[in-house]
Amino acid sequence: MDRGAGQTVAVFGAYGHTGRFVVQELRDRGYVPLLAGRDAGKLAALASATGLAARPAAVDDPAALDAALAGAAAVINTAGPFAATAAPVVEAALRAGVPYVDVAAEIEANADTFAHFAGRARAAGALVVPAMAFFGGLGDLLATAAMGDWTAADEAHVAYGLSSWHPTPGTRAAGEVSGARRGGRRVRYTGGRLEYHDAGLPVLDWPFPAPLGTRPVLGGFSMADVVTLPSHLAIPEVRTYMATAAARDLASPDTPAPAAADERGRSAQTFVVDVVVRSGGAERRATAAGRDIYAVTAPLAVEAAHRILTGRTRTAGVASAGAAFDAPAFLRALSGHVTSAVSAQAATGSGEAQPRAGASRAN
Repeated sequence: MDRGAGQTVAVFGAYGHTGRFVVQELRDRGYVPLLAGRDAGKLAALASATGLAARPAAVDDPAALDAALAGAAAVINTAGPFAATAAPVVEAALRAGVPYVDVAAEIEANADTFAHFAGRARAAGALVVPAMAFFGGLGDLLATAAMGDWTAADEAHVAYGLSSWHPTPGTRAAGEVSGARRGGRRVRYTGGRLEYHDAGLPVLDWPFPAPLGTRPVLGGFSMADVVTLPSHLAIPEVRTYMATAAARDLASPDTPAPAAADERGRSAQTFVVDVVVRSGGAERRATAAGRDIYAVTAPLAVEAAHRILTGRTRTAGVASAGAAFDAPAFLRALSGHVTSAVSAQAATGSGEAQPRAGASRAN
């Protein structure tokens, strides 16, 4: 593995659950994390524990943000809700002339980043990569790899087989912000655009690869993939699915935050992400499996920053993972954290990856 050669990378929100994983991953890769964020007390405590420099900055204080990024080669934003932090930190990154990566799972925040910064970042020759995380980034890499030499497809399906979902406080706060922005409605990507609606979510059976096997999922449980995939892939229908057990965990206010189950601080949660793209009478499939959706976000975000800093990118401006990087090579680089596979072309008539209606109820 090539090393970071001592370059400094700012981590905004470094003291958060995901932020701590990112800090450790950067250190493992030879980078020097620069701790940044809004809570001076939490930053000071983390700095004391790690021996790293800390620079507090409020998102409504551009001068403080500029000071926080001074001397950094890149910034990774792990501080949600991203509706509040993404735009100010992107602005600071553009002023500093450094690349920006975030781990936002908020659909609206990611859409805003594309809408508000695409032209400015491209004109500056800068790269801004939103949703470089388990939700949004991993599915986009898998879909891009599955597309292969296809230039367009009719539909993409991204199914999440999570064994459980113990949300962090940041996840809950982001969900509340997104829910308020939607006025309680749901969102989907259909007919080539994001659409808000009040329809219930059907329960379907999704045939995950072995050993997980067929599991009930909520159809239309939209995640950041409905922004990242259509940003660069010519696919008018992007549908996402979530294991019903995980959806119940997320919905319950009594579900505790994730608890460390190994020396690296990862929880015992496991996941399979199963992506199917279809075009005419053919389909292609890519899957990834691993442990702890929050912990695995760290190698995704850090690998992105590493590839930007070592000149292995495909574009400038605002770009999702699959547009910014060589997707198959990126997935191979994650092999120590994620097991992935891309299938050969198959006929859809086999029904291999066709979701099937399960219970008749809708949620």
